[in-house]
Amino acid sequence: MVVCVCNALREREVREAARSGCRDPLSAYASLGCRPRCGQCVPYARQLIASEQADAA
Repeated sequence: MVVCVCNALREREVREAARSGCRDPLSAYASLGCRPRCGQCVPYARQLIASEQADAA
């Protein structure tokens, strides 16, 4: 599933960034070589990262 249309980021990529230690959307996007543009994806990316953190705990 596409999380960020502006950067063509997929859910899998955001989850992998979270598993690699990224704690928020800005750091996750930076690790993927981009940054949020319009910002509509940030709440969903935040949910994905929180889900990965909860699964790791």
